[in-house]
Amino acid sequence: MSIVREANSRSKTIVRTSIIGILANVLLAGFKAAVGFFSNSIAIIMDGVNNMTDAASSVVTIIGTKLASKDPDKKHPFGHGRAEYLSAMIVAVIVLYAGLASLVESVKKIINPVKPDYAVVSLVIVAVAVVVKIVLGIYVKKVGERVNSDSLINSGEDAKMDALISSATLVAALVFMYTGLSLEAWLGAVISLVIIKAGIGMLRETVSRLLGEPASMELAENIKKTVTSFPDVEGAYDLVLNNYGPDTYNGSIHIEVPDSYSADELDELIRNISMKVYEEFGVVLTAIGVYSLNTKDPDVAAARARIETLALAHENVLQVHGFNMNKELNKIRFDLVISFDAGDRHRLFNEVLEEVKKEYPGYEIEAIMDTEFNELV
Repeated sequence: MSIVREANSRSKTIVRTSIIGILANVLLAGFKAAVGFFSNSIAIIMDGVNNMTDAASSVVTIIGTKLASKDPDKKHPFGHGRAEYLSAMIVAVIVLYAGLASLVESVKKIINPVKPDYAVVSLVIVAVAVVVKIVLGIYVKKVGERVNSDSLINSGEDAKMDALISSATLVAALVFMYTGLSLEAWLGAVISLVIIKAGIGMLRETVSRLLGEPASMELAENIKKTVTSFPDVEGAYDLVLNNYGPDTYNGSIHIEVPDSYSADELDELIRNISMKVYEEFGVVLTAIGVYSLNTKDPDVAAARARIETLALAHENVLQVHGFNMNKELNKIRFDLVISFDAGDRHRLFNEVLEEVKKEYPGYEIEAIMDTEFNELV
């Protein structure tokens, strides 16, 4: 299946699943609103309101998916995939607002309490709603994981949380029926706080994605493995993946090839690498830089091995690459990848640099502190 067909299939799946969620939540909200009104139960009414926010979230998810699937244009040459993240942010705001509104209503009921009046049929409807939300939550989350949709995954988790909240409502109803103790308003407040917490969590995750998170370590390693599978590619470094929506990446990478390669051979190799990476991962490599690997001078190879040994003896030095040694100009150049776990990365970089200078006092050392953008967090 082509990348375009996969994207279209993904969008249709998200929309179809969201429509199922809308229908289920609207029906549940209607039943709960009626039950809550006739039984004078603020907790059940707030539970119904939560279902309506879930339905609204599904509508926003559909709109975001439709916008994200639009073709690139002059203003947005990298596509509109990030619209899904914006829709997820709107969903989070809706959830947060619903939680705050329901908290206000619950506090009002705590101050001016009204005793509920339950009927068995009302509780049966709520019990059925619990089962429906559990099934819906499992289904929506599984689909979300399959198509890598944060909105669907969050909706699935939210549905299962709703089932727990409805179960708590049932418990409060049973407590009132058997003891006369009304926990409605207090339970409504607890439900509100749970909703608020969920909204804040969703908002935090979405903002983090918009700010720019690294691609998964698995994707980065698989891309490097594919690149180094080509003959004569001795290493793949400096992989940068820019995210433009779920499963949508543009990126760049450096490859290390023997210094005997001609311009024509490099051109053919780079084109083949770009094509294979796109076919396998849907990632567009907009640039492939080249590091030259010296194959003619054993002294250069020995110097590289020695400097790698010195650098990698430090715990938070991840890699040495881009090595170049010019014996005529007495220059040594390389990139030093320092982990974010190092704390003071500049201090560690300078320590390694001083060790190399002591080892090669007659050479001018030109080193760059580099970053592994896809470092495991």
